[in-house]
Order: sequence, then C-alpha cells, then structure tokens
Amino acid sequence: MAEKKLRLVSWNVNGLRAVFKKDFKSSVRQLDPDVLLLQETKLQEDQRTDEMIELDSYESYWSYSTVKKGYSGLAAYTRHTPDKVGTGMGEPRFDEEGRFMEMDFGDFILFNIYFPNGQMSEDRLQYKLDFYDSFFRYADSLKESGRSLIITGDYNTAHNEIDLKNPRANSDRSGFLRIERDWLDHITEKGYVDTFRYFNPDTVKYSWWTYRFNARKNNAGWRIDYFFVTRDLIDKGRITDTFIDNGIYGSDHCPVGIELSI
Repeated sequence: MAEKKLRLVSWNVNGLRAVFKKDFKSSVRQLDPDVLLLQETKLQEDQRTDEMIELDSYESYWSYSTVKKGYSGLAAYTRHTPDKVGTGMGEPRFDEEGRFMEMDFGDFILFNIYFPNGQMSEDRLQYKLDFYDSFFRYADSLKESGRSLIITGDYNTAHNEIDLKNPRANSDRSGFLRIERDWLDHITEKGYVDTFRYFNPDTVKYSWWTYRFNARKNNAGWRIDYFFVTRDLIDKGRITDTFIDNGIYGSDHCPVGIELSI
C-alpha cells in the first residue's frame, strides 16, 4: 500500500475577516493543507460568514473568546473528520479566551494553540507562564498514556538567538525573556521536538514581523510559530517535511507546516 501523507499548516491570521480581504482563499489553495489551523481569528460565532464556515471542501471547527470581542479565537479546517474536538482544558481563566483546540484523529492528537502574549504587563506575563504550565501538564498526561501529539500554533516566544533578527536588543522584551525561553527548553527536555529546528538546525527563517519599520521587507523577524511533536513521531520517521512559507502574505505572520505519514 502506498504511503499517504497529511499536510498540516498553522497560520496566525491576525483577524480572519481582514485576511479574507487579502486573497485568503487563493493562499489556502496554494498551501493545499489537509488540515489548516488558524490562530487569532478575532471572531465571535455570529460574525462568521457562510464563506468562512464552508471554505472550499473543508469541515470547520471554531473556538471563541467569551471575555472580549475582536480578540483571540481559533479555527480549524480539515478534510478528515476528527473522532473528537475539544475547546477547553478545564480551567476557565484559560478556556474563556479561546486559545485551545484539541482534535483527536485516533492515530494522533492535534492541538491548535494560541499561547498568550506577555508584553502588556507583569500580570499577563505570569498568565502566559501559567498557561504554558497548565497546557503542558495536560499534554504530558496524554503523552504518558502513549498518545502521539502534534502541538502547533503561535507560541509567542522565540526559543534561541537564531530564531530572531536582533536577540540582544530584545533580551528584555516578552517573547525573548530568559524565563519564557526556559519553558521551551523545558518542553524540549521532556521529549517534545521542534520539527523545523530538528530538520533545519542552522536555517535562519522567521514567521512573524512587526508591521513597523518595514520589518518584513528587511526580514527583521522572529520565529514564534511552531510544530512541536512527541519524540515517537520523529523516531518512527513519520515527519517527512517541515516548512515556513514566507511567500504567503495577508498577516504579520506567515504559515508554517509539516507533512506527516499515515
């Protein structure tokens, strides 16, 4: 039997209504994902259009912020129906912001996560660190039960100096604080693998650029969007490709992805 592959793509769209006005459907066709995970949709349920819900041949699933309109939010478009979809970890202070989606495909569990940004205040930085702790405690319980996990989304942290243009200038800024980077060290030590860096140890490529200072034109960016997977998927050779697609526009982030053999 010929090996089948799933193409999984993650993209922080920074407003789904805005990106739909920037040739989003053409970008999706170019990316050709089997599963497309979106972060920061900034939508409430009643703001979705039929075009959003019924995008091409995909089924869609949604998570919303219940505390603030025009904020956070997730969507997933898939050609394959998951066995189960969940949108909460069971902790209201995290679940109410629409940052978590869990899709159980039987063979693996796929997480679409919009990790918090800690730049606003010390309280939000602590919220971000607490979110990391809560999420990975949940993920660990599944990993320890033998499940294969794929955890994608906007992690809002550049891990190492290779992952942003100006590491020294940003060392005291949330997104590259030592305490945040320690979390990515921690999950790596626990057996989660950054797929892009695993296959491209020396490649300098970014996934987010500020809208200011012509940052994208000058490629002064950060790599903060990831596919982390449990080690078994690497050891079994099931990750067959990993990519960052800088040629796709419409957001301050670009899509990132992997191919998975099934």
